[in-house]
Amino acid sequence: MKIIKIILIFFIILIAIILVVALFIPKHYKLERSIVIQCPKDSVFNYIKHLKNQNEYSVWGKMDPNCKTSFTGVDGTIGFVSAWESDVKNVGTGSQTITKIIEGECIETKLNFEKPFKSENNTQISITTMDATNTKVTWGFSGSYPYPMNIMKLVFNMEKLIGKDFESGLQNMKAILEKK
Repeated sequence: MKIIKIILIFFIILIAIILVVALFIPKHYKLERSIVIQCPKDSVFNYIKHLKNQNEYSVWGKMDPNCKTSFTGVDGTIGFVSAWESDVKNVGTGSQTITKIIEGECIETKLNFEKPFKSENNTQISITTMDATNTKVTWGFSGSYPYPMNIMKLVFNMEKLIGKDFESGLQNMKAILEKK
């Protein structure tokens, strides 16, 4: 009985430590990657504002050739929804909805995952003119963990988890747009 009491006290202290540590860990996370594409700003923007094009450059779009996709609305306009369902863990099931478009500057979306875990995130792709033939594209991803789940930031580093995927996606986008 004494061992059970010691184990119980140990777990209570461990949980208390986790809860206290979580108080000091930021809830929000943000990841951004950029690339310069040798293509005029208008051409780049007209490409990125269409969510269907993400299947051409996104790493996740290429992970599962059998992924089931569906679309609702008019692509390149606010309210358009791109949804997917995959048995590949890194692709999962979810949807992406265009929430804001500033013509020639940026597109913002709400990204909802159902599987492998539920989460809601925001994405943004913005463009900046470098000169007449070069455009800087910045792809960003942000969200938050509710307390005390924000302790997961110590285990799941977004930079390490998806940073390379964003870089690869931007490299793919650059290759596609510079061929046109």
